[in-house]
Amino acid sequence: MTAAYDIRSFPEPIGAALVERLAQAETATIGHARLHGFLDSGIRPVIADRRIAGTAVTVRIPGADSTLLHHALGHVRAGDILMIDRCGDDLHACWGGSLTVAAKARNLAGAVIDGRATDFGDIRRIGFPVWCRGPSPITTRLLAAGGGLNVPVTVGGVVVNPGDAVIADDNGVVVLAPGEAELWARYALDEQSEEIPFNEALERGERLGVLSGATAMIEEATGLDLGGDEGT
Repeated sequence: MTAAYDIRSFPEPIGAALVERLAQAETATIGHARLHGFLDSGIRPVIADRRIAGTAVTVRIPGADSTLLHHALGHVRAGDILMIDRCGDDLHACWGGSLTVAAKARNLAGAVIDGRATDFGDIRRIGFPVWCRGPSPITTRLLAAGGGLNVPVTVGGVVVNPGDAVIADDNGVVVLAPGEAELWARYALDEQSEEIPFNEALERGERLGVLSGATAMIEEATGLDLGGDEGT
């Protein structure tokens, strides 16, 4: 029986200027105002203190097979982010040291895997950003079992289309449709700029509840005057 492959063209890359703005946007800032598009929290970074942004290139590979992933790594472009759907497999590591070397050589921005990886030491030594569900010593093989390249996939409970904008950092991963990426980049950068004087006020000893408005909300709800030192 011939394996079923669905291989499509690579998506239009997101413009460099927008990617630069997205790379400054914290996922948690976007999470102040947006509730959807965030991968579940089980997908975590292998390397801390990294933030990446780029164009989603999608791969869907089943079970113990990584044949199509090997092929895809020969064609990805600089700045792409591989979004890998593992079809529910939580046993086999589809990513390891050799794939990390190949991805780094292609100037891939990073990889996000809804499954396991291995060779964490190599990933950290090379410094290539990977998000996954943790390590596994049991690896995939070249079985030519089929799969999809640049097709809609599901990663961390989120539908990812090729060409979507992706931001990944220590707090998580968010997927944005290309048409809304600029709006969310602008929102995040504006909010982060406003946080600077807010945090400076906190460092001076001003009360968080007063600055945020929480104290005023409680006063309105209770009729109490909570502005003094007692009980604050």
